[in-house]
Parts: sequence; C-alpha cells; structure tokens
Amino acid sequence: MKKYLALVATAVTLATSGSVWAHGEKAKHGGIVQESSSGVSLELVARDGKATIYVEDHGKPVSTAGASGKLTVLNGTDKSEVPLEPAGENALVSKGDPKLGTGAKAIAAIHLADKKTVNVRFAVK
Repeated sequence: MKKYLALVATAVTLATSGSVWAHGEKAKHGGIVQESSSGVSLELVARDGKATIYVEDHGKPVSTAGASGKLTVLNGTDKSEVPLEPAGENALVSKGDPKLGTGAKAIAAIHLADKKTVNVRFAVK
C-alpha cells in the first residue's frame, strides 16, 4: 500500500509540474514548453518586454501565417491580456508588454489558420 501511495504521489507531482516537457521536448528558445490536449507544443519566451510563442507539432514547426491569439497573464490579483500576431515561420509575438514576472500564470489561446484552436497554461518560475 505504501508503494502504491508513493507511486500515486509521484505521478501527481509530475503531472502538475511546470518543468515536465511535452513528449520530452526541451525548450529550443530558452522558454517554457507545454503541450496542448491536441498534441501541439507551445514554447513561451519572455524577452525585451514582449512574449513570443513558438508553435510545434511533434517537433516540427507549425506555420503561424494567418494565425491570431491572445495571452492572458495572471500575476497575483492583476490580470492583463495582450494580442498575439504572427512573426516568422512558427511564432506569434505579443503586441505590448505581457508583464510575465516570476510567479505569474499565463494562458495562451491561439487560433491557427486551419481553424484549429490551441489553449495552453504556463507557470513562470
């Protein structure tokens, strides 16, 4: 019984940890990687007052041409939203500073050109 409880506790910890990467993928741009329920991986990179989200499907870039999105950031009791627009082959960049400080939670909602919607949550450490 103790082994079973330890196994369950470990599984819960891994499932809720922000440091677990989608399909073992590591951040290619120094950001935080999360996987959507549809299998699309997003990497959130905060740099120079902007947020960039890179989109991949099983390690292959997903075109963001014609895509749009929104990044919602919860930082304590503060909530901010910034639009995302295509930038480069498989990236979207925020219009404005999303204020991604340590401890913030971010939710990316991306609408790809093929009408697929991808939603992912990030925890900034």
